[in-house]
Amino acid sequence: MATEALSSTPITNINATPQVRNNAGVDGGVLRQAVGTLEHAGGDAGSTYRMVRIPSNAAGIAVVLSADDAGVTGLIDIGIYQTSSNGGAVVDADFFASAYDVKTAAVAQVEVQHESTVYGLEDVEKPLWQALGLSADPHRDYDVVITSTEALATASTLTLRVTYTL
Repeated sequence: MATEALSSTPITNINATPQVRNNAGVDGGVLRQAVGTLEHAGGDAGSTYRMVRIPSNAAGIAVVLSADDAGVTGLIDIGIYQTSSNGGAVVDADFFASAYDVKTAAVAQVEVQHESTVYGLEDVEKPLWQALGLSADPHRDYDVVITSTEALATASTLTLRVTYTL
Protein backbone atom coordinates (compact mmCIF):
# COMPACT_ATOMS: atom_id res chain seq x y z
CA MET A 1 0.00 0.00 0.00
CA ALA A 2 1.07 3.55 -0.63
CA THR A 3 -0.05 6.98 0.52
CA GLU A 4 -2.41 8.53 -2.02
CA ALA A 5 -3.35 12.12 -2.80
CA LEU A 6 -6.30 11.94 -5.19
CA SER A 7 -8.90 14.46 -6.36
CA SER A 8 -12.48 13.92 -7.47
CA THR A 9 -13.49 14.83 -11.02
CA PRO A 10 -14.90 18.26 -10.00
CA ILE A 11 -11.67 19.21 -8.16
CA THR A 12 -9.51 17.90 -11.03
CA ASN A 13 -11.55 19.97 -13.50
CA ILE A 14 -11.24 23.13 -11.38
CA ASN A 15 -7.47 22.65 -11.03
CA ALA A 16 -6.94 21.95 -14.75
CA THR A 17 -5.25 24.47 -17.06
CA PRO A 18 -7.31 25.59 -18.81
CA GLN A 19 -10.06 25.03 -16.26
CA VAL A 20 -12.72 22.50 -17.29
CA ARG A 21 -16.33 23.43 -16.59
CA ASN A 22 -18.15 20.96 -14.33
CA ASN A 23 -21.78 20.13 -15.01
CA ALA A 24 -24.23 21.90 -12.72
CA GLY A 25 -25.06 18.65 -10.96
CA VAL A 26 -21.67 18.50 -9.27
CA ASP A 27 -20.71 22.15 -9.13
CA GLY A 28 -23.28 24.16 -7.21
CA GLY A 29 -26.43 23.14 -9.04
CA VAL A 30 -29.96 23.70 -7.80
CA LEU A 31 -31.24 20.92 -5.56
CA ARG A 32 -34.66 19.56 -6.54
CA GLN A 33 -36.90 16.92 -5.04
CA ALA A 34 -39.88 15.00 -6.40
CA VAL A 35 -42.10 12.90 -4.11
CA GLY A 36 -44.84 10.49 -5.12
CA THR A 37 -47.11 8.37 -2.91
CA LEU A 38 -49.81 5.96 -3.94
CA GLU A 39 -52.02 3.25 -2.50
CA HIS A 40 -52.20 0.08 -4.57
CA ALA A 41 -54.72 -2.72 -4.25
CA GLY A 42 -52.20 -5.58 -4.46
CA GLY A 43 -51.20 -5.84 -8.11
CA ASP A 44 -50.01 -8.82 -10.12
CA ALA A 45 -46.43 -9.22 -11.29
CA GLY A 46 -45.76 -6.72 -14.06
CA SER A 47 -47.87 -3.97 -12.51
CA THR A 48 -46.34 -0.51 -12.93
CA TYR A 49 -46.55 2.44 -10.58
CA ARG A 50 -45.39 5.73 -12.09
CA MET A 51 -44.09 7.65 -9.10
CA VAL A 52 -42.24 10.84 -10.12
CA ARG A 53 -40.87 12.62 -13.17
CA ILE A 54 -37.28 13.86 -13.51
CA PRO A 55 -35.45 15.66 -16.34
CA SER A 56 -32.75 14.08 -18.48
CA ASN A 57 -30.14 16.51 -17.11
CA ALA A 58 -30.75 15.51 -13.46
CA ALA A 59 -27.49 14.57 -11.72
CA GLY A 60 -26.51 13.28 -8.29
CA ILE A 61 -29.74 11.30 -8.11
CA ALA A 62 -30.82 9.87 -4.74
CA VAL A 63 -33.85 7.54 -4.60
CA VAL A 64 -35.48 6.87 -1.23
CA LEU A 65 -38.19 4.20 -0.91
CA SER A 66 -40.79 3.79 1.80
CA ALA A 67 -43.31 0.95 1.60
CA ASP A 68 -45.76 -0.94 3.75
CA ASP A 69 -45.25 -4.67 4.16
CA ALA A 70 -46.65 -6.15 0.92
CA GLY A 71 -47.57 -9.50 2.47
CA VAL A 72 -46.34 -12.96 1.53
CA THR A 73 -45.12 -11.90 -1.93
CA GLY A 74 -43.69 -8.64 -3.17
CA LEU A 75 -40.53 -7.92 -5.12
CA ILE A 76 -40.14 -4.68 -7.06
CA ASP A 77 -37.84 -3.04 -9.59
CA ILE A 78 -37.33 0.72 -9.67
CA GLY A 79 -36.35 2.11 -13.02
CA ILE A 80 -36.65 4.66 -15.79
CA TYR A 81 -39.48 4.79 -18.33
CA GLN A 82 -40.39 7.22 -21.09
CA THR A 83 -43.25 9.52 -20.12
CA SER A 84 -46.67 8.70 -21.59
CA SER A 85 -46.29 11.64 -23.99
CA ASN A 86 -43.08 9.99 -25.28
CA GLY A 87 -44.71 6.56 -25.68
CA GLY A 88 -44.35 5.25 -22.10
CA ALA A 89 -41.80 2.55 -23.01
CA VAL A 90 -39.32 1.01 -20.60
CA VAL A 91 -35.87 2.59 -20.77
CA ASP A 92 -34.33 0.48 -17.97
CA ALA A 93 -36.79 -1.23 -15.61
CA ASP A 94 -34.24 -1.87 -12.84
CA PHE A 95 -31.99 1.16 -13.26
CA PHE A 96 -32.07 1.90 -9.52
CA ALA A 97 -33.29 -1.31 -7.82
CA SER A 98 -33.84 -4.91 -8.91
CA ALA A 99 -36.10 -7.47 -7.20
CA TYR A 100 -36.13 -5.33 -4.06
CA ASP A 101 -37.96 -7.09 -1.21
CA VAL A 102 -41.04 -5.32 0.16
CA LYS A 103 -42.67 -8.55 1.39
CA THR A 104 -40.59 -9.32 4.46
CA ALA A 105 -41.27 -6.11 6.37
CA ALA A 106 -42.19 -2.47 5.92
CA VAL A 107 -39.46 -0.30 4.42
CA ALA A 108 -38.90 3.16 5.93
CA GLN A 109 -36.85 5.64 3.91
CA VAL A 110 -34.22 3.35 2.44
CA GLU A 111 -31.84 4.67 -0.21
CA VAL A 112 -32.07 2.32 -3.17
CA GLN A 113 -30.46 4.19 -6.09
CA HIS A 114 -27.47 1.83 -6.25
CA GLU A 115 -29.22 -1.39 -5.20
CA SER A 116 -29.17 -2.92 -8.69
CA THR A 117 -25.70 -1.50 -9.49
CA VAL A 118 -26.94 -0.34 -12.93
CA TYR A 119 -26.76 3.25 -11.64
CA GLY A 120 -23.35 2.83 -10.08
CA LEU A 121 -21.29 5.02 -7.81
CA GLU A 122 -19.32 6.07 -10.89
CA ASP A 123 -22.53 7.56 -12.38
CA VAL A 124 -23.41 9.99 -9.60
CA GLU A 125 -21.58 12.94 -11.17
CA LYS A 126 -23.16 12.30 -14.59
CA PRO A 127 -26.46 13.70 -15.80
CA LEU A 128 -29.15 11.03 -16.18
CA TRP A 129 -28.84 10.92 -19.97
CA GLN A 130 -25.14 10.00 -19.71
CA ALA A 131 -25.79 7.42 -16.98
CA LEU A 132 -28.37 5.87 -19.33
CA GLY A 133 -25.63 5.54 -21.98
CA LEU A 134 -27.04 8.14 -24.40
CA SER A 135 -24.63 10.10 -26.60
CA ALA A 136 -26.46 13.43 -26.21
CA ASP A 137 -29.03 15.01 -23.93
CA PRO A 138 -32.51 14.34 -25.40
CA HIS A 139 -33.91 17.28 -23.37
CA ARG A 140 -36.88 15.29 -22.12
CA ASP A 141 -38.38 14.09 -18.88
CA TYR A 142 -38.44 10.50 -17.68
CA ASP A 143 -40.72 8.75 -15.22
CA VAL A 144 -39.27 6.88 -12.26
CA VAL A 145 -41.42 3.75 -12.08
CA ILE A 146 -41.86 0.92 -9.59
CA THR A 147 -42.60 -2.38 -11.35
CA SER A 148 -43.72 -5.44 -9.42
CA THR A 149 -41.62 -8.44 -10.42
CA GLU A 150 -43.67 -10.59 -8.06
CA ALA A 151 -47.31 -9.99 -7.12
CA LEU A 152 -47.85 -7.53 -4.28
CA ALA A 153 -50.00 -9.73 -2.07
CA THR A 154 -51.81 -7.09 -0.06
CA ALA A 155 -52.89 -3.50 -0.56
CA SER A 156 -50.28 -1.09 0.71
CA THR A 157 -48.69 2.33 0.35
CA LEU A 158 -45.60 3.11 -1.76
CA THR A 159 -43.67 6.36 -1.49
CA LEU A 160 -40.70 7.37 -3.58
CA ARG A 161 -38.60 10.49 -2.96
CA VAL A 162 -36.11 11.39 -5.67
CA THR A 163 -33.60 14.15 -5.02
CA TYR A 164 -31.32 15.50 -7.75
CA THR A 165 -29.46 18.59 -8.90
CA LEU A 166 -29.77 20.61 -12.09
